[in-house]
Amino acid sequence: MAERSHQWDTPTRVSGTLNIVDGQVLHYQGKMVGITELVGLYKSVRETYAGAERIYVVQDNWPVHFHPDVLVALEPQVTHWPDHHPKNWPDVASEAATRKWADLKLPIQLIRLPTYASWTNPIEKLWRKLKQELLHLHKLADHLQDLREMTKWFLDKFALGSLELLLYVGLLTPG
Repeated sequence: MAERSHQWDTPTRVSGTLNIVDGQVLHYQGKMVGITELVGLYKSVRETYAGAERIYVVQDNWPVHFHPDVLVALEPQVTHWPDHHPKNWPDVASEAATRKWADLKLPIQLIRLPTYASWTNPIEKLWRKLKQELLHLHKLADHLQDLREMTKWFLDKFALGSLELLLYVGLLTPG
């Protein structure tokens, strides 16, 4: 039986990257994942792979991934597909984002996965593993900080890479 909490629901969001060569996971956990947090994650990716000439990040079509305020921190994007974003979004980065991040020019190219095709994104399988092994019917409903720490511990296991994780997500074949 699932234990119910008498606390208000408090959101926690996790965002991360999975290296398809060695299974290394970089992650961010906080109350929200927005433009600032994504730029911070991309900066961490760049720091981790400082020697890379270019880094390709394959991701789903969550609109914030392609917000002009995020893209201003990256090198110019090369794509053969039209850019679709909410109609109320600006076409160019805000002045504040430009001041903060335009000089970064992180050598990152974003590669979009097909819309509604989460099974094509290996990190979605890591999120499934996290839910199955830790989050599903957890006993920490009234101890959110403990749950956040356990989630960090779970993801930190892959900080140095994991061939077992690559096998689990389908990027490595047995043998």
